[in-house]
Amino acid sequence: MNRFSRRQILALAGWVAAVMLLRPPRAEAQTQDIVSAFTGGKTPAAGKIELDIPFTADNANSVPVGIRVDSPMTADNYCSEVLVLAEKNPRPKVCSFKFEPGLSVPYLSTRIRLAESQNVAVFAKMNDGSVFVTRKSVTVTTGACAPGG
Repeated sequence: MNRFSRRQILALAGWVAAVMLLRPPRAEAQTQDIVSAFTGGKTPAAGKIELDIPFTADNANSVPVGIRVDSPMTADNYCSEVLVLAEKNPRPKVCSFKFEPGLSVPYLSTRIRLAESQNVAVFAKMNDGSVFVTRKSVTVTTGACAPGG
């Protein structure tokens, strides 16, 4: 029979405590901090954003995303920034884009990685400080951000 000494048990407990303290903060807390910084404390409204993303992602390493913001893009009224969040990824801020007036339509397409089935949120900040949001749920068959994924 294997017996552990008190010293070995205390050393193991110390390692477990160190790992728990040094692990990264939960993605939910990171997401709230990112959203607060982007919105400046304002509550985002629904609307103005079209999010084109598949409901099921067979290849979570490369999920196509299309984003269009309803904005005239004049000097007085334009979308200044777009933020994309994958709320359950280890690093929820996927990407952000800045726009200037004069574009015909603020549209972008990219590919993102998803760790697991989750909501993808897109925030759009207008030049007057107003913020809009849309979310879509994506089912992932195999995660991309997990170890070995």
